[in-house]
Order: sequence, then structure tokens, then C-alpha cells
Amino acid sequence: MKARHRISLIFFIIVQIFFYAPLAVLALFSFNGSKAMSWTGFSLQWYTMLFFHSPDLWRAVENSIVVALSSSVTATSIGTLAAVGIYWHNFRLKRYLQVITFLPIILPEIIIGVSLLIFFTALHLRLSLVTIILAHITFNIPFVLLIVTARLEEFDHSIIEAAYDLGAREIDVLTRVIIPISMPGILSGFLLALTLSLEDFVITFFVAGPGSSTLPLYVYSMIRFGVSPAINALSAIIIAATMVFAFSTRNLYNYLIQR
Repeated sequence: MKARHRISLIFFIIVQIFFYAPLAVLALFSFNGSKAMSWTGFSLQWYTMLFFHSPDLWRAVENSIVVALSSSVTATSIGTLAAVGIYWHNFRLKRYLQVITFLPIILPEIIIGVSLLIFFTALHLRLSLVTIILAHITFNIPFVLLIVTARLEEFDHSIIEAAYDLGAREIDVLTRVIIPISMPGILSGFLLALTLSLEDFVITFFVAGPGSSTLPLYVYSMIRFGVSPAINALSAIIIAATMVFAFSTRNLYNYLIQR
């Protein structure tokens, strides 16, 4: 048992190094005094460039945040209500609807991107942040629905029956029983949708218009001319903010579970 534990610990350490060593290197070289991938000395010049000489980069960051928050909130609301409706109610096309709903998870992103581009073009919608938000809502809903449905399958159904026996209306059961109990799943779905939206490139590439570049599109456009080390500085800030947000969310999640 001790040998197995030691082997498991070694594999765990190797996996953690594989995951986090590139992030540590990126954060380290955001303080490098040169663009070269060799340490030449400590410097804050890339942070200075980031905050004072990169308006296009910050515009892309702003677009990413607007798209991510808008699409995540909308997808979480729709996905939560859809999960409750599909799980609690029986209707003729329920199985068919479940299969159709999860198709965006299975299909390659390039197919979804092309189909959405054709759809928006057929509707004569100008490609902009609006089309990006609509596209992100489309592929985020199935992920939220899947997570919330998994949460709904865990709690005791007798709670719902007790609420009805006490005279609660259907809207009261939804808002005071089902949603509070499902809140850990709803929060998890929201965070997953937020992450997927922030990092998406393929679908966004097809539905983005002039002046609506998100951060992944902006970084991709810089590859032709060489990526500025200011991206390293921005990435280091994002990593730090993500860690703080993750720990805060974990505490909130534990609080909701205890309730």
C-alpha cells in the first residue's frame, strides 16, 4: 500500500508540473527585460506597455468580458429553466429534445461556426459583438443544461412533494425549492460557460465582424508580426485574478452545499 501511495503521489506531482510549469514560466517571463526567451534581468516594461501603450489590446479584453458575461448569464438562465422543464415534466418529444440539445457538445466547433455564419447571413445580421454573443449563448446552453440536470438528479424528490402538500404553487416550488437546491449546479454551469466563452476562438472567428475582436482573435492576429511580451503580462494578471476568483467561488460553493 505504501508503494502504491508513493507511485500515485509521484504521478500526481508530474501531472501538476505538466499543468502549471508553463503558467509559471509565462508569469516569470512577463518580468523579463527582453523579448528573447532567455532571462536578461528583472523589468516592469511589459506591464508599462500593457497599461499605457496597448489600447487595442484592452479593447479586445473589454469585448471578451462583455461577450463572456452577457452570454454566460443568458445561457445559464435559459439552460437552468430548460433543465428543470425537461427533467420534471414528461412530454412526447422529451427524448428527442434531449438528444438535439446535446448535439452542440458533440459537433466540432468549426461546423457550429460555419452553420451560425450561414444562419446570420441568411437573416441579414451584421457580424458584430451581438452575433458573437448569440453564438456563445448557443454553444453554452447545452453545458449549463447538462450540469444543472446532473444536480437535479441528486436531491430528494420528496421535498418537492412536501412543498406541494403544504400548498405551494408551481412558481413557489421553482423559486423557493428547486432553484435554491440547484444553485451549486447553476453556479458551476455559469462558471463553465464563462470559461468557454472567454477562451473560444474557432466559433468566434466565423461570427466576428470588424471592430469586434475578442482577446483570442487579437492574439491570433498578432502571430503574423510576433506576439508582444505585453501578452505575457496580461496573461499573468489573468492567472492571478483567476486564482483569486476560483478560491472565492470555492468558498461560495461550499457555503451553498452546506445550506
